[in-house]
This record gives sequence, C-alpha cells and structure tokens, in this order.
Amino acid sequence: MKKNKFSKNWIIKQKRDIYVKQSKIEGYRSRAVYKLQELNEKFKFLKNGIQLVDLGAAPGSWSQFISKNFKNTKIVSIDLKEIEKIDDTHQIVGDFTDEHQKIKIIDYFDGKIDAVISDMAVNTTGNKSIDSIVTGELSVEALNFSTDILKKQGCFVSKIFMGPSFNEIMTIAKKNFKQVNVFKPPASRKDSKESFIICKQLR
Repeated sequence: MKKNKFSKNWIIKQKRDIYVKQSKIEGYRSRAVYKLQELNEKFKFLKNGIQLVDLGAAPGSWSQFISKNFKNTKIVSIDLKEIEKIDDTHQIVGDFTDEHQKIKIIDYFDGKIDAVISDMAVNTTGNKSIDSIVTGELSVEALNFSTDILKKQGCFVSKIFMGPSFNEIMTIAKKNFKQVNVFKPPASRKDSKESFIICKQLR
C-alpha cells in the first residue's frame, strides 16, 4: 500500500515539475540536464574541445547536453546500464571502479583529461541514512578516480548527499584540489538532500 502511495505521489510530482516538461520539449532524456546546465553557468567548467568522463551516465542527459552544446568534445559515458546512443560519445557498459575499465578509459583518451562529472546515486533502499552512506562511498570512489585521470587544471563535479559521509568527502576533496565548492542547483528537488561538489585544480 505504501509503495503504491509513493508511486502515485511520484507521478503527480513529475506531472507538475517544470523541469520534466522542459526536458521533454527540448528532447533531453531527463530533468537532470538542468542541474548540469545550472552548475556550469555558475562554475564554468565546460568548454569547446573538452575531454571528459561522465560517470553513472544513464540515461545520458548530461552527456547529451555536452554533445549538443559544445564543439569538438571527446566524451566517455560509463554506466552499469546500457545507454541509448548519443552523438559524439564513446559509451561503456561497466563499473568505473574496475581497474580494467579504468585502463580502457585512459587508453581511449591517450592521456589526462579536463573533467570528470557524475550525477550517479545508488539504487535507493528507502532508508535515507543507508542511501546517503552508500552514495557517499560511491562519491569517494569517483573522487579517487578523478585524481588519477585529470589534468592539473582539471575539474571534478559530483552529486553528494548531506549526510554522514559529507565531512569525509570534503576532507579528501580539499586534500587533493585547490578549489572546492558545494552548491545545490535550483533544478535539484527541494525535498532532496543532494548537493554537488565542484573541485578544481589538482594539488
């Protein structure tokens, strides 16, 4: 009964959501695209010719946005799920924490890259504390991945949750990057605990 009520509430929210409506009009795969757009408007990390990895990319709206709005990009989109084809992207079905997949990504770029971006989260259990902890662990993995593959002037942008793992993520980020900011874009749902960490310039 609870699940049905939750599903109905989610459907009602989706119908009222201006970002959902706009994404359909503009041909994007999810409302998450506007989080990336707002993050970039504030922190200016995307540019023509950028080389980047989109972690946990499915359904692909972030990669789609970059491919559509920036020229001469080189994008790797990786996810455990298969992603429908996006122009000018190299798609990998796999786990970015797997050393074999990391080697494949590095080989594809033939060197260090400009940015690692991530809007991924674990499949939710319904327990917000557990979900926050596990997603936090995933963010730490993504952060460690980025320090291995980014250029000195590179940028790491990732979803984080305001929970038990927040301080750990901030400590690791500040140890590895000169500039660290946390921002919740307007497109992020008000009732969500998500924010985004934006890290620039490796130490």
